[in-house]
Amino acid sequence: MTVTIKKVSSKKDLKTFIRFNYEMYKDVAYKVPELYEDMIDTLTPGRNAALEFCDFACFLALKDDKVVGRVAAIINHRANEKWGKKTVRFGWIDFIDDLEVSTMLLDAVANFGRQHGMNEIEGPLGFTDMDPEGMLIEGYQELGTMATIYNFPYYPQHMEKLGYEKAADWVEFRITVPEKIPDKMIRISEIVRKKFNLHIVELTHKLIKEKNYGQKIFDLINESYKDLFGFAELTPAQIQQYVKTYLGLLNLDMVCLIEDAEDNLVGVGISMGSLSVALQKAKGKMFPFGWYHLLKALKWKDADTLDLLLVAVKPEYQSKGVNSLLFTELIPRFQKRGFKYGESNPELETNSAVQKQWEYFETRQHKRRRCFTKKIED
Repeated sequence: MTVTIKKVSSKKDLKTFIRFNYEMYKDVAYKVPELYEDMIDTLTPGRNAALEFCDFACFLALKDDKVVGRVAAIINHRANEKWGKKTVRFGWIDFIDDLEVSTMLLDAVANFGRQHGMNEIEGPLGFTDMDPEGMLIEGYQELGTMATIYNFPYYPQHMEKLGYEKAADWVEFRITVPEKIPDKMIRISEIVRKKFNLHIVELTHKLIKEKNYGQKIFDLINESYKDLFGFAELTPAQIQQYVKTYLGLLNLDMVCLIEDAEDNLVGVGISMGSLSVALQKAKGKMFPFGWYHLLKALKWKDADTLDLLLVAVKPEYQSKGVNSLLFTELIPRFQKRGFKYGESNPELETNSAVQKQWEYFETRQHKRRRCFTKKIED
């Protein structure tokens, strides 16, 4: 039968949209499910601050009355304005290995964009850089992370058949936590500390509130990430949402902040024990028992792998060794907690400054993901 496209227009449709991904990948050992409750919040107006400046619609593909695909169409007006583009994004895309299905889904996104005056389609991207982005094109037999997309190998094959081209690639590294901090890194960190009169912040939850470090961290992210592919600075409402939702979950021993002599934040490194296995055990759901697996991973028992969620350095301090100072502080903490490996999470392949920070470590570049693009025909 012919594939039909249905726009998500009810809570029931939204649940179907989210659960389709769980069903497709329920037997895939490398897939880390998204947290169901987070997905509901992400795709519900009033719960996601990014929707204040994004237009979006979600679509389901049906064949014989059975769901066979899904996709979200997103227009981030702030990003388009910043980069001078008229782009509609596609995100949260999944489809069976049927070219008619992938064609219809992407046509639905293109039509949504065309109706809003867009002339280009790109993805997979989310509402902002805080959402998972990039279609996996290498590393299908590597365990994913909570912040990344997993997809079957036929996905990028469909994209190429449909005339989509590369817009950007991200690479990921598996990093071995060293038994001893490299001597060169120690020397550089000491030079940088003295030269710029920097100091490490002894962070506590009380101090976060007293000195508003949540706001400071995201202000630094906005400043340091501003030139990265597709990035649009986070709004005050987004920052407030992320601080409220995520900052309290962090083990502060896995967070490092660096300030200058005037107590200006110049560097931040945020990591946490991997939640990949916990999310698999929870099957992406907090209730009835998923919370136990997540809490155990967060508070009680560390995995042997940690996720390096982000590193941000003030632009005027980039490429001056501040990263070495971050890691000379964090590595002993990783060792103490028994971590053996770190996952870098996606880094733009063109961001040589970020990748240079791994030169002191034993690493393996084990995943690659791609953003695809195509012009929208009139």
